[in-house]
Amino acid sequence: MAIESVMSLPLGPPACEKDAKALQFIEDMTANVDLVQERVLEEILTSNAETEYLQKYHLNGATDRDTFKSKIPMVTYEDLQPEIQRIANGDKSPILSSHPISEFLTSSGTSAGERKLMPTIEEEMDRRQLLYSLLMPVMNLYVPDLDKGKGLYFYFIKAEAKTPSGLVARPVLTSYYKSKQFKARPYDPYNVITSPNETILCVDSFQSMYSQMLCGLIMREEVLRVGAVFASGLLRAIRFLQLNWKELANDISTGSLNPKVTNPSIRECDILLVTGFYNKAPQFRFVRRKNVLLSIESDKTDEAELHKAVENASLLLREFNTSVVEYTSYAETKTIPGHYVIYWELLVKDPANSPTEEVLNQCCLAMEESLNSVYRQSRVADNSIGPLEIRVVKNGTFEELMDYAISRGASINQYKAPRCVSFTPIMELLDSRVVSKHFSPSVPQWTPERRG
Repeated sequence: MAIESVMSLPLGPPACEKDAKALQFIEDMTANVDLVQERVLEEILTSNAETEYLQKYHLNGATDRDTFKSKIPMVTYEDLQPEIQRIANGDKSPILSSHPISEFLTSSGTSAGERKLMPTIEEEMDRRQLLYSLLMPVMNLYVPDLDKGKGLYFYFIKAEAKTPSGLVARPVLTSYYKSKQFKARPYDPYNVITSPNETILCVDSFQSMYSQMLCGLIMREEVLRVGAVFASGLLRAIRFLQLNWKELANDISTGSLNPKVTNPSIRECDILLVTGFYNKAPQFRFVRRKNVLLSIESDKTDEAELHKAVENASLLLREFNTSVVEYTSYAETKTIPGHYVIYWELLVKDPANSPTEEVLNQCCLAMEESLNSVYRQSRVADNSIGPLEIRVVKNGTFEELMDYAISRGASINQYKAPRCVSFTPIMELLDSRVVSKHFSPSVPQWTPERRG
């Protein structure tokens, strides 16, 4: 009796006009359930009357509930699996729906470990969005001040698969987070979260968790709520913080981002360092990784990485009794896409057995293979960086470079060749001494990283 009394209580006053409309919608739907169900059934049967599935049961245009119950049998997933498989294999005829199938939603799996495929249509996303939009208006009735501060909510996506037809198959939450409805959602003061879309949409669970946790900690003074879709997700986040708090604290104090986070979209979005305040508003400056020499897009290559790449590539020159005397580099961004240019001065001890053009091209590829995964992803998957180029310069070029620097006031005792150049006169000097140009003949190896 007590439960019935609680359930029959009217909903409290809405928090805002938007909530009032949502709560009224709930009232209308729940107060007229029978009529709503009849109407929805009629709409489904009318719009899908010509489908193969309904045709075989000979409804003859009937849309009433009694006819539907008498002619359409109760079925399991296994009963529909042959039709679903036909759709997955590429059959575009109206088998189960008169609307084109846009994707498959996947179940969490069965005892046998096989995920079920549930075909869905584009219009269904709007209905899901409507359902999700009812959550906060109800919560606002019972939890005050949800329009204050921000929520540190941990949201994750999972890897997608593709059916033989090319349609994507993914969990329902992954489908929603990757939809335009979620990514372009309007600002809602009752649902402000600390995680940028880029951190949520990273399929690598470690990088996603790390970056979401980092954003939440940076905005810790504003965070008034913490949560996750599933309770297990929140427990996982707490354990993650226990294991990674030192790295997170270091990132916050130095304004840097852990190099384990290699996802380009994440590295482009969460990094600001507070430098002071103007009145009560914080002032920021953008922070980049220290010692960065080369960068075309989201890639960041420092001096140590470049040196290692040169060393690895120079191994190909050993059989020709040739070595790299000096080198420098610059990021060529005038071309589209931009690319790395590396200047090499070579010591060829046997001119009759000097490295061939093919070998020097392979040196370009060897350098690319040695660079970090963000660079290689940009080359392989994003096509946002062009093939690396090696420009071989005349012997004595780097001596001339030193003479030029000394003429401008550099100390002869402290001078060392720059590992990256951008000053126009130096660029012109180097380019005037180029004897050959070589490009990477193929893309380096790259596969998406997976972390537990």
